Amino acid sequence: MTAEIRDDIIVATEHIKAPPEVVFPYFTDPQLITAWLGDRAELDPQPGGVFSLDMGQSLVRGAYITLDPPHRAVFTWGVPSDNALPPGGSTVEVVLTPDGDDTLVVLTHRGLPPARLQGHRAGWEQKLGALPTAIG
Repeated sequence: MTAEIRDDIIVATEHIKAPPEVVFPYFTDPQLITAWLGDRAELDPQPGGVFSLDMGQSLVRGAYITLDPPHRAVFTWGVPSDNALPPGGSTVEVVLTPDGDDTLVVLTHRGLPPARLQGHRAGWEQKLGALPTAIG
């Protein structure tokens, strides 16, 4: 698992021992996304649909922009009552590429304020690193 900052964009990658068809729902199904990313989720995986995730005291609010199952999901990401990163204030793109029977996950987070880059990089490294265990 790696997560790095490239030109104010976070790029995190993970290799999963499961095909994209198995991995994709972990970004769209409330029960599955909470297995690795948060405590509670309200998700409506369609363009314009709700992306709402509670991670302890951290609340994330946004909307799905694009869904191309099982290869790509794009959603906005922000925090209520945070003027620097309001709901929908940044964008997360997840691309799932088959690698034999496995999947390469590339998560790209764009539009974060500079002061939030390091914290989100560390967060994605930890959370995306937990995805293989959640999938089993």
